[in-house]
Amino acid sequence: MMKRLVLFFVLICLFLSGCTKKQSDVEVIRFSTWGSASEMGILTPIIRDFEVNNPKIKIELLHIPQNYFQKIHLLFASNLAPDVIFINNLNLPVYANYLEPFYIDTSKYYNQSIEALSYNNKLLAVPRDVSNLVIYYNKDIFDKQNISYPNPNWGVNDLLLTAQKLTDKNIFGISYEEDLYYAMPYIITLGGDIDNINAGMMFYKNLVNKYHVAPSKSDVGSKTLGQMFLEGKLAMHLSGRWLVPKYTTDAKFDWGVMTYPGIVPCDASGWAISKSSKHKESAQKFVEYLSSKTNIEKMTKSGLIVPARSDVNFSDKVFLDAISKSKPQKITPDYNKKVEIINDKCFNNS
Repeated sequence: MMKRLVLFFVLICLFLSGCTKKQSDVEVIRFSTWGSASEMGILTPIIRDFEVNNPKIKIELLHIPQNYFQKIHLLFASNLAPDVIFINNLNLPVYANYLEPFYIDTSKYYNQSIEALSYNNKLLAVPRDVSNLVIYYNKDIFDKQNISYPNPNWGVNDLLLTAQKLTDKNIFGISYEEDLYYAMPYIITLGGDIDNINAGMMFYKNLVNKYHVAPSKSDVGSKTLGQMFLEGKLAMHLSGRWLVPKYTTDAKFDWGVMTYPGIVPCDASGWAISKSSKHKESAQKFVEYLSSKTNIEKMTKSGLIVPARSDVNFSDKVFLDAISKSKPQKITPDYNKKVEIINDKCFNNS
């Protein structure tokens, strides 16, 4: 408890110390976001350009790379909510009563992104990206064992059979992470949801416990599954778009991507505006700038995101197909608490 209080006061002090004295005719928009160094390298110039084009608006960036929502929660609780908040669908309902609804032309966006960032039939954040899990696979391992590559018509049983054929003493057929996020595609595909995980969770855990085609935590050790994939010790890796840049530059083998053989959750991130903002008009202008086709294209070209805007040029068919095969979850304010309980029950005691 004392640690949380110290963190709270340090955060508030840092937040307030960053508030620069402004001229009476300049509005300061406080903008919070998470993001890696490479992501900030794309975002920072966009913010600068906005300020150049809008000299009476200054953007005060609050970059929170770790424990983002814990710190955002403290700011909301202290009536210091940022004007513009980068947010995802998994946390959106928690802040639903504190966010302004948007009324935009939704025809420019994939329906799944609009649905994911809506709550009680109100769009509460303008979508930036959609996030769907896909299967990365090592073509060299498939070729060496003369096994056909994954294809759009395969199912979860095909995935299991393929993983069994690929697994040997040096290679695991498919990835496994002790986190509900990576189990959800199996759960949803086998007819479940956050309140009914039994069949899908059993199938998922059996990849390690019964079929031995996926690495346990002890098999992974101090490495990441991405490292195991790059080392040729993992034939298939269930993960997201964020690995494309790394695999493109670091992989020493031929690899491909295929949609997950079933239904995957559709997650989305975007920009919201706090109801408590005293500069809503300027905040709206900033969100419109961030979410413009030009700026979404800049973020897309880096390989970092799958754009939520359907009018942005994006030719990666696998990730487009993943959108069409995805399903936004019904997220409630207690969703993250449920996730915590399930992770503790299903994985921490395994």
